[in-house]
Amino acid sequence: MHSLYYLAIVLFAGLFMAKIVRKFKLPNVTGYILAGVFIGPSFFGFIPREAVSSFNILSEAALGFIAYSIGSEFNLKHLQKLGPSILWITIAESLGAMLSVTSAMVLIFKQPIAFSLILGSIAAATAPAATIMVIRQYNARGVVVDTLLPVVAMDDAVAIMAFGIAIGIAQSLSSVGGGNVSLLKITVELLLEIFIAISLGGCIGLFLSIISGRLKGQETLLSFTIACIFLAVGIASELKVSPLLASMTVGATVSNLVYHRDRVLSVVDRLTPPIFVSFFTISGADLKLSVLRQVGLLGVGYVIFRIVGKIIGSYIGAKWTKAPATVQKYLGLTLVPQAGVAIGLSLLAEKSLPGMGVALRNIILGSTVIYELIGPVIAKQALLMAGEISSDNS
Repeated sequence: MHSLYYLAIVLFAGLFMAKIVRKFKLPNVTGYILAGVFIGPSFFGFIPREAVSSFNILSEAALGFIAYSIGSEFNLKHLQKLGPSILWITIAESLGAMLSVTSAMVLIFKQPIAFSLILGSIAAATAPAATIMVIRQYNARGVVVDTLLPVVAMDDAVAIMAFGIAIGIAQSLSSVGGGNVSLLKITVELLLEIFIAISLGGCIGLFLSIISGRLKGQETLLSFTIACIFLAVGIASELKVSPLLASMTVGATVSNLVYHRDRVLSVVDRLTPPIFVSFFTISGADLKLSVLRQVGLLGVGYVIFRIVGKIIGSYIGAKWTKAPATVQKYLGLTLVPQAGVAIGLSLLAEKSLPGMGVALRNIILGSTVIYELIGPVIAKQALLMAGEISSDNS
């Protein structure tokens, strides 16, 4: 069947399931993901595996818009009000997840240090997309949301750097791919990738900032903004650097350079709703439920100890920086979702460490199924308990 036929099925299913889950006071994004699971190849098979793969460009576009939205929260004046606490909380929650998972794998599950280090480094990454959708649906506002948005933007960068260091140590310990791997070389290469992605996003963001003030009409501004986001994603993918980081930097640049920034930042909201419905429904269809049988106790341990690490780490970071009590209590629960970056890192591990990479990838894929289903629900409950979702919206 034609791809547009399958895309229509995706949209119908996502919207229908969202209406169903709302009756149980669950977030829309949970309905989209569940719809994808049901219509995907792992369940009823209305959407075949090859059709799911054909929607990659749509998923890349959605992630570009999500990253652009997150980047818009990096307004320097706003961050100055929050102070340096954001950086320390990010480091604390990332290290909390890394230490918790690594220690559990070594001490409880008796796994090799190399394997445990890599799994621990991947644990730092957070998937912002599902949480962002929860915030938007319920119009959540408050100090937890203000802290959450920059934290989830930065912890993926922390995870990427930690992963590079872990891979270097693992290759040296296991002598896979040669025991003479330079830890310094791997770290420098990863830092260079981050620098290139940020520079690319900064240049495109500067271009958008300059031109946007001369554009008249919402339609023209919308088209030009979309073109800039797609340009960032496309060039970053071609250069093999992070499209998320590049798109994020575009949004951050606009947020800080454009006087009437809301005009440029919010214009894409007119286009994104059907793209986000499609993206999360397709993500659900792409989940391989059969992987859950392969992960076993290691997968369960990874899920539990990563959540524990995120909660404890964010609490310690928030407590140390004297953040508001609601941030100390509930921020960690909003950091549960994990998907894209973690899967990407697991694929790199599979290529770099053939002996243990398959096991790592299965654990990450299996945990993604769990995180994507429970993450939005936990995030909503955390924001409700923090008082940042009004009872009228819930």
